Amino acid sequence: MGEPAAPVRILGIDPGLRVTGFGVIEKSGNRLAYVTSGCVRTPEDGSLPLRLKTILGGLREVIVAHRPQQIAVEIVFVNVNPKSTLLLGQARGAAICAAVDAELPVAEYTALQVKQSVVGNGHAAKEQVQHMVRRLLALPGDPSLDAADALACAICHAHGGQGLGALSTAGLRVRRGRLG
Repeated sequence: MGEPAAPVRILGIDPGLRVTGFGVIEKSGNRLAYVTSGCVRTPEDGSLPLRLKTILGGLREVIVAHRPQQIAVEIVFVNVNPKSTLLLGQARGAAICAAVDAELPVAEYTALQVKQSVVGNGHAAKEQVQHMVRRLLALPGDPSLDAADALACAICHAHGGQGLGALSTAGLRVRRGRLG
């Protein structure tokens, strides 16, 4: 029999301009253990640069305190308001910079991938994700919605996700280099 795999600590991040959720889990073999979770809250009346600085600084503190070895970040897709999407993308960029600054590998997952991995339904409600995170990690209570989303992202990564590059193309026809 081979040596058991060393535990891997994963930081999941759910980026947001007002509230960025984070969650740290540890994977030992097939077992997942909760380490910590919470939110980085930015000043409501703060300028964009101040909010980005707050996100970057807060996540740097989490990384130093909990020493994750891998980072999983939720990908932001275009929503109804393009301006909101661009602002959210900048929050995501600050989160990725915190990981890159610490020289940690970053995997990126869509909300669909995260929900599918944790709930079994890519269109699950936030409350369903929150409930399943509580059950999967045997938590005594529900984490906040933002922290639950971040923990779900970490769980998705721990379940063997490889980020966007691993999106399944099963059932799709490939024509002239395009999915169709």
